[in-house]
Parts: sequence; structure tokens; C-alpha cells
Amino acid sequence: MKVAQKLYCGGITTYQAGDEISGNGNLLVLGFGSKDILLEQDIYSMLYNSYPTANIVLCSTSGEIYDNTVLDDTVTIIIMEFENTPIKTTSLNIKDVPNSFEAGKMLFDQLNNAELSYVMIISDGGLVNGSELVRGIEQANIHNIPVTGGLAGDGDKFNYTVVGCNEKPKQGNIAAIGFYGKSLKIGHASLGGWEIFGPEKKVTRSVSNRLYEIDNKSALELYKQYLGKYADELPGSALLFPLYVRPDGTENAVVRTILSIDNDEQSMIFAGDIPEGSYIRFMKANFDKLIDAATNAAATALTQFSAKPKLALLISCVGRKLILGKRIDEEIEAVKEIFGEGTLLSGFYSYGEISPLNTNAKCELHNQTMTITTFNEETN
Repeated sequence: MKVAQKLYCGGITTYQAGDEISGNGNLLVLGFGSKDILLEQDIYSMLYNSYPTANIVLCSTSGEIYDNTVLDDTVTIIIMEFENTPIKTTSLNIKDVPNSFEAGKMLFDQLNNAELSYVMIISDGGLVNGSELVRGIEQANIHNIPVTGGLAGDGDKFNYTVVGCNEKPKQGNIAAIGFYGKSLKIGHASLGGWEIFGPEKKVTRSVSNRLYEIDNKSALELYKQYLGKYADELPGSALLFPLYVRPDGTENAVVRTILSIDNDEQSMIFAGDIPEGSYIRFMKANFDKLIDAATNAAATALTQFSAKPKLALLISCVGRKLILGKRIDEEIEAVKEIFGEGTLLSGFYSYGEISPLNTNAKCELHNQTMTITTFNEETN
């Protein structure tokens, strides 16, 4: 496996240390960048002209990860060349299918065969229900193939996002990349680092990603009570106080970010589903613990390898970026320190992260986490 990295900034492309790509293997090119640049400067055509035999997947972001830094208004590009790992891409637009659940099933089915070893998902982050997308994938994923990825971003504007799979990116697209054979070695980890406080409470009324009642009381009023002085700053302050959500009958929990509130309906709208009957606890930000979680995610992913991975793909939540502010580079620097100079880092800040909670678990949609996927290839 060979990996190289480029950065497109101000109309200029620069290289970071990486391998020389021969073009003789199976090529995958990933580009994560500013929506305006992707749409206005035709990054797809530039990459296609440089790598005409490659599968090319692009998505808009809420910030780009390039080596140990976090950037805006750039495109970070990673080129992966596999010697023994075939690659297949497929995509669809959410407007052409009944719903996000069916989209997930269709995408996985189009990739699935006996040799499938890993799937990467890069999805629109505005029109797609990430929870339902993942649920559809996992219904079709009967052999528990590892699945990771993320939802595209749009800075802090939350307007619309774009994704492209072997075409110029556009709104509503979902790309799925299948990797085949036994040579590819994947590691993964997803951690948040939030402090949990208050007792566990039951969701007594919810519909999809809209939460109405907790313990038969108004969820919004209860949430405001817990926020105290921060309640006057809603919905912006909600980034500091996500919810821990544990579905009934399991100990596995996910973090959910509040996107907006509806005072008329007394409801809260989240970036992922809040199942009725599940249990929630309140959470709050702790800067040092957020950064420690990124370190621990890197360490967890690294332990799954006998040799140092060639690439670590980092997908972190826009909420973490907004909360950490000027300290955001510390999150990436902490990861870089774990992997060292032998592993290239690339990735983006997203509207949702897709990853199993642990090895051999089903994939989940996460919010407010640092998710890491590591890549290596064994050669004959």
C-alpha cells in the first residue's frame, strides 16, 4: 500500500511527505474541503486529470485535517494505492430513493459479496438521516463487515452539503466504497470525552430525531433546568451539553447533538435519532477530556495493528471544533503524537461520524466524537 497527501489552498497544490504513486495499483482518491472551493474550482476535474484510473470521492466539510493541523477554505487530498485490495464504489442520491434506511440497504447490497472486507461511507450531511442510513446498512450487513465514515459538513452554517463519487459533488449524494480481499487491515475507534452528569431518565415521547418528553415531562423545559444560565443562549449553547443516549436493552450508548429547538412544540431536534423508550443522561464539555479522548481513540486504533498503519483517517464532529475553538489543533496534535511520523493523517470535521463503538460491533452514527480509521495492506 502506498499513500500520498496533497493540500489545495489558494489555487496552489502542495505535497506533504508520502509515497510516490505509481498508478499501477488500485487507486482511491479522497478529497475533503470547503464547499465553495469544491463547487467553484472544479476540484474533481483536476483530480481526474491527475489520476484518470482512480475512484474519486469528494465531500464538503466543516474544517479539513491535514497532517497535524486543522484548516478552513482548503481541500485536503489523500491518494491511496493498493497492491492486493480491489476497490469498488457506488453512489446514489437521497432524492431518488424512498428514504435513508432504504438508501443504506441499497448501497451495501451493491457492494456486498464474499470478498468484501470493509466499507467506507461518505454521505450528504443535510438531507440524509444518518441514523436511518446506518440502520439500513446494518440490516444488510449480516456478516458484520466493518463500516466507518461520516456525514459531509458545511462549516458552521448548516445550510447544505455536497458529496461526489466519480463526478462533481452535489447535494443529496451518498458514496459507498467497498474494499475486498484479505490483505487490507483496518483498525477503528470512536471516543467523545464528555462528562456525564445527573441521573438516567427515560424518553417517553419522541419521533425520529425529535424529542418531546422525558419522564413524561417536557424535554425542553427539563433540559433548560439542567442548563441553568446557559438556557438563555439556546440553541447555540446546546453544543456544550449533548445527550448520552442508551437504547433500552443494551449498555451501548451514543452521543447526540442538538441542532435546534422548537419552543412552540416544546421539542428538541437532534443530529441523530432519539428512540422512544431509550434512556438519556445529560453531558457537558470538558476541554481537556475532549483532547484526551482523541488521544485514547488513536491509541485504541493503533493497538489493532501489528505494524504501524500507513494512514489514519480522522473524522471529528463540527461541535468539537466549535467548542475547542483556538485549541482545536491540540486534538489533532494529540493523535499525531500517538501515531508518529510513519503514519499520514487526513480527514475532516463532519455533521456526524460513522463507526462501531468497539471491535466486532455494529456501526453507529455518532455526534461529538473523534472517529479514527487506520489502514494498512499486507503484501504477498
